[in-house]
Amino acid sequence: MTPVKVWQERVEIPTYETGPQDIHPMFLENRVYQGSSGAVYPYGVTDTLSEQKTLKSWQAVWLENDYIKVMILPELGGRVHRAWDKVKQRDFVYHNEVIKPALVGLLGPWISGGIEFNWPQHHRPTTFMPVDFTLEAHEDGAQTVWVGETEPMHGLQVMTGFTLRPDRAALEIASRVYNG
Repeated sequence: MTPVKVWQERVEIPTYETGPQDIHPMFLENRVYQGSSGAVYPYGVTDTLSEQKTLKSWQAVWLENDYIKVMILPELGGRVHRAWDKVKQRDFVYHNEVIKPALVGLLGPWISGGIEFNWPQHHRPTTFMPVDFTLEAHEDGAQTVWVGETEPMHGLQVMTGFTLRPDRAALEIASRVYNG
């Protein structure tokens, strides 16, 4: 049984940049946004996107065993950006080869592809922002990448753990939520 490999590296992905965040948070109430109130304080909203694609370097954290290889992007909300089946030689979740935001998130930018994790609602406010991460090694050779944040709109501390075991072709996903 080969232990799971975990490593960090910079990856270059064609990316369409966003404009700056408005420095003045919106204090709107009842701005209906996909079932939420639409209030975004203390964040600013980004409402412009670049039409130019550039090659951008992103921090990636990889998990790999004999069966699958998973790339997590902490700088893009901690999403699973790519999940590769090494046996069948194909992606097993949608892999978007370009980071091209659309203005459909609560704060503006949101990207398609991979697996995103949302709290306290879908397309969470920080889905296009960096989150913290830490690595956890297990005695059985498994590895876990924990991504998370304390979200200032609601005070929730949320962590998502991605665990890959040496002998399984499955990515285990666990969550921890603290109401601080």
